[in-house]
Amino acid sequence: MDLLCGEDSGVFSGESTVDFSPEEVDSWPDDSIASLIDDERHFVPGLDYLSRFQSRSLDASAREESVAWILKVQAYYSFQPLTAYLAVNYMDRFLYARRLPETSGWPMQLLAVACLSLAAKMEEILVPCLFDFQVEGVKYIFEAKTIKRMELLVLSVLDWRLRSVTPFCFLSFFAYKIDPLGTFLDFFLSNATEIILSNIKEASFLEYWPSSIAAAAILCVANELPSLSSAANPHESPETWCNGLSKEKIVKCYRLMKAMTIENNRRNSPKVIQKLRVSVRASSTLSRPSDESSFSSSSSSPQSSLSSPCKRRKISDYSWVGDEKSSSE
Repeated sequence: MDLLCGEDSGVFSGESTVDFSPEEVDSWPDDSIASLIDDERHFVPGLDYLSRFQSRSLDASAREESVAWILKVQAYYSFQPLTAYLAVNYMDRFLYARRLPETSGWPMQLLAVACLSLAAKMEEILVPCLFDFQVEGVKYIFEAKTIKRMELLVLSVLDWRLRSVTPFCFLSFFAYKIDPLGTFLDFFLSNATEIILSNIKEASFLEYWPSSIAAAAILCVANELPSLSSAANPHESPETWCNGLSKEKIVKCYRLMKAMTIENNRRNSPKVIQKLRVSVRASSTLSRPSDESSFSSSSSSPQSSLSSPCKRRKISDYSWVGDEKSSSE
């Protein structure tokens, strides 16, 4: 599987969205969750990362395209949600620490492939070969040795710290805080996971750390359940869940999630097309000079109306990977 990371992925099984009994949750000391909240700052980009997209020193559309591709491949191979989240996390941390030679194009695609490969090696039992990762509409094809070199560069930049604190570390704990009996645990986990992944492309969420994202997602799900909505007040509940949570951040993240849900629903809502009554006149009316000239002008260049087949460019080598001098440019 070309495993370049020597760490045992079994160590990280606790990060997955597994089920816990109420007794197990009650036995969790608050200090253990608080320590995760304290450690999460080591596994997120710096505070000025979002401002780089806002100032356009980094290309937000290129990041969004890369994240969309990661999610497509995750669905294609039925990877765990955690795998996709880790891949995006590695990519963001890399982009914060090191500048690519181009803010979009093949360097971003190579970075996305390498990050997804590393994440899959961390979390998945069956991992495709490096060449088979390049599916779902990639524009460039990279040789395995090229991807391996990029993997090593990512590992070096991240200081081999692939065990990241993610929102999935907190979901079960937060869900039981609202639903102590765990009656709706599966509903909480599946829907909160969907909310997190559906918003991962949006750069605005880079302002929030994993614990705030997890708490906001759980609150969004709880508000869909009438029996629990009263216990899911974002202005009150989170402060009682665990030490270290930021009420202000959770409330802002919750509001952003609700706004994004409304926006996504608006975009995905079926559009009603007004039916038009079309009458066909006699064929002689179709041969008027004006119609003929119009038709000939629009069809004189068939290639202008037909898109040419998309060709994927093969890139076998590049000079900037492994060149430490480029990191200071």
